[in-house]
Amino acid sequence: MPHEFHKPNTRIGQNFLVDRNILRIILDHGDIGPEDSILEVGAGKGILTKGLLERGPKMVFAMEIDRSLEPFLSDLGDLYKNLKIFWGDALKTDFGPGLVPPPNKMIANIPYHITTPLIWKVLELFAPVGLHYLLLMVQKEAADRICAPPRTKERYPLGITLHSMGRTRIIRNVPPEAFRPTPEVNSSLVEIILERNFSLPGEYSWRVLLRASFSQRRKTLVNNLAVLFPGKKEDIIQFLNRKSIPVSVRAEELETEQWESLHEFVAPWFPGKKRQAAGNRHLPED
Repeated sequence: MPHEFHKPNTRIGQNFLVDRNILRIILDHGDIGPEDSILEVGAGKGILTKGLLERGPKMVFAMEIDRSLEPFLSDLGDLYKNLKIFWGDALKTDFGPGLVPPPNKMIANIPYHITTPLIWKVLELFAPVGLHYLLLMVQKEAADRICAPPRTKERYPLGITLHSMGRTRIIRNVPPEAFRPTPEVNSSLVEIILERNFSLPGEYSWRVLLRASFSQRRKTLVNNLAVLFPGKKEDIIQFLNRKSIPVSVRAEELETEQWESLHEFVAPWFPGKKRQAAGNRHLPED
């Protein structure tokens, strides 16, 4: 492959993994078998793509925005018939219908600047149809937010959603030297296991509830929700009292189970919009 002829485009987050030890760790943790259908976003020069294919999965769907990388990936396409390459912006491309069978795993070194919206989109599209495992290289700051427990400043809507769906953990932190060009940030390999509530990311009421609750982090949960639900402040206070939750609580302090209970309580205040189809463009950005 003509590696020397490509100049990385850091504007779109091109920091290619070059550390073979980290690559081996990713592939071993991915536990890839012949029944696995794998999504990779940000295929780059194909080092991870090739490693995935060598483990013998049923299918690898590799997405890449930069067509100048085509010489690298087309070589793999010639060698492996279980590789399908998609070209385009993962946030703008409607790639869902093209992934057959739908991915049950996502293993990727994803572009760091789209981490949160990309994970939301993938969850909306594929969690309801079989996605149960994600192994992602992300910026360490993003990994800390994804895995943040209650009562920490890193707690945010996507992390709460993932904890409501299953388990998250940081496998290991990865130094900048593992990539070329060398990024200015540290990275982390984060594992996400989905076990329940597979339709939750596509629920309008859940997304709006979380977004409103974190809209002004210095305000109490009650005051943030009073803006979202005019005239319902006393109802919210009564709910908190019944659950033995202090009225002074802020959004990041709630346990995952308390978020689920709160969602069930306020869901009737979203007539006709509790559930939305995956990929709905009207879901809020978080």
